[in-house]
Amino acid sequence: MTVESTAARKTTRRSSGTKRTASASAKKSQTSEPELVQLLTPEGERVQHPEYDIDLSADELRGLYRDMVLTRRFDAEATALQRQGELGLWASLLGQEAAQIGSGRALRDDDYVFPTYREHGVAWCRGVDPTNLLGMFRGVNHGGWDPNSNNFHLYTIVIGSQTLHATGYAMGVAKDGADSAVIAYFGDGASSQGDVAESFTFSAVYNAPVVFFCQNNQWAISEPTEKQTRVPLYQRAQGFGFPGVRVDGNDVLACLAVTRSALERARRGEGPTLVEAFTYRMGAHTTSDDPTKYRADEEREAWEAKDPILRLKAYLEREGHADAAFFEALEQESEALGKRVREGVRSMPDPDHMAIFENVYADGHALVDEERAQFAAYQASFADSAAEGEVK
Repeated sequence: MTVESTAARKTTRRSSGTKRTASASAKKSQTSEPELVQLLTPEGERVQHPEYDIDLSADELRGLYRDMVLTRRFDAEATALQRQGELGLWASLLGQEAAQIGSGRALRDDDYVFPTYREHGVAWCRGVDPTNLLGMFRGVNHGGWDPNSNNFHLYTIVIGSQTLHATGYAMGVAKDGADSAVIAYFGDGASSQGDVAESFTFSAVYNAPVVFFCQNNQWAISEPTEKQTRVPLYQRAQGFGFPGVRVDGNDVLACLAVTRSALERARRGEGPTLVEAFTYRMGAHTTSDDPTKYRADEEREAWEAKDPILRLKAYLEREGHADAAFFEALEQESEALGKRVREGVRSMPDPDHMAIFENVYADGHALVDEERAQFAAYQASFADSAAEGEVK
């Protein structure tokens, strides 16, 4: 099945010297429209796919719905906390819940994840406490969890660099003879970075067991996808010698099925796969961004009709897999999560100022020791000044 892209909905502005017949344009549009793996339509109807299909129990379907609802609630609370001055910044995932929960639930415990800074849903799937995600955005730590405890790396702010980390880690996994896989998350904007191209090259040449999961949310801050690439993103994999597939990023079932297949392929020693989850960023790029400056309300409204949570809810209700009591209990759980996160953030202690000098080197270092002493004296000067003021 196919989906209409942002580029297809807009009229391309051409110079007066460029001519193209209507029939030629229509033919090009038809031939360039990519295939899209979809198992659940926006109306919540179950469809089949010849290559990717999945059979889930009612409990598993309810679990996916719960994951998406709670992730969205946590995300909304984090956005509110930033607006209230409790966080310095926040990158919302609103609208991308299916891509993250579907791919996150496809992972095994021994698989390793390299996220960007927006993978809150994947973090949820890996068992990272939502409150821990907020420490960095509050400025009290550099990441509040141990990556080795959940096989979930710390958030990466540098655009695209985590794909290189994932590729190197996957090459190491292969050399160790393990059958686990690695997944790297990045956005459509990051796909234009040289780091991503280098990752594709090395992973293909060394047959690394890595899945590149690109969440194409249509906008790299204020740049639409059609200004970043001449071809659909998933087709870039062909030039590097490995397969790519585009999946409906608002369909949690399709994201689960496609990612699971790509991970299994990696574990079999067949190398990398590029998965492009075609989704939409419903909110701002971050809380410092104003998307009304560069995109139309009509575009968002069109994507609201494809909401990943509403389509799964429609399917659950149609098939009788969930009743009113389930949805009511989940609503209560959602509000409890929001309250816990809110209270947890506000009670976070300020970090020890001297901790910045810890863990720089495994052993002692003369220069670090000198810097530590200088900083300690600088901090003490404030206390001395305050004491003098009290005496006067």
